[in-house]
Amino acid sequence: MKLTVFDLDHTLLAGDSDVLWCDFLLQQGLLDRAEFAARNAAMERDYRAGQVSVQAFSAFYVGTMAGRSAAEWQPLLQRFLDEEIAPRLPAAAHALLRRHQQADDLVVLSTATNRVIAAPTAAHLGITHLIATDCGVDDDGRFNGQVLGTPNMREGKVARLHAWLAARGQQLADFESRFYSDSINDLPLLEAVDHPVVVDADARLAALAAQRGWPAISLRGGA
Repeated sequence: MKLTVFDLDHTLLAGDSDVLWCDFLLQQGLLDRAEFAARNAAMERDYRAGQVSVQAFSAFYVGTMAGRSAAEWQPLLQRFLDEEIAPRLPAAAHALLRRHQQADDLVVLSTATNRVIAAPTAAHLGITHLIATDCGVDDDGRFNGQVLGTPNMREGKVARLHAWLAARGQQLADFESRFYSDSINDLPLLEAVDHPVVVDADARLAALAAQRGWPAISLRGGA
């Protein structure tokens, strides 16, 4: 059996879902530009450098969902998918994903982005299985701006994948496993699978992959 795990941001997606979401909310006038834009850019920079804490990163972006329910966010989420996400999913990413799906791999999308934002993207890509950072919900059904459980980032991606497989009565050792990622933040899961593959990697991961002889690909070109 083969298990193929894909990171989303800067891997399948030519961009970062969280950053794009914040930019989208700024465009809609739902966030204060003067206060938020610089913090958003700094968070992306520190994430790319692997210098932001898991809790700080997760809480920052989950906080943007606070005050509305999933149903109340839905119209904006659909526009966000159509206008910002779908155009940034390269043909080569679709083709790579299709190859693994047609080979009957167990395909999982694993992302640090919160589930509310990532779920429409997973559905658009035809990916059934999504592991993402979860948002806390108040008794009234509205998101409370808190991270629920373990953020799906760094070592959390490994723990969450093991937990997800265990809930299915499986374990990582049952599979020939592969993980595609761009980010040094994903090093723990890249080291945990049988076949790590780096995709349009950041500088630190690219250097490490070269040292270790890991395959490196780009999805930014054609199909």
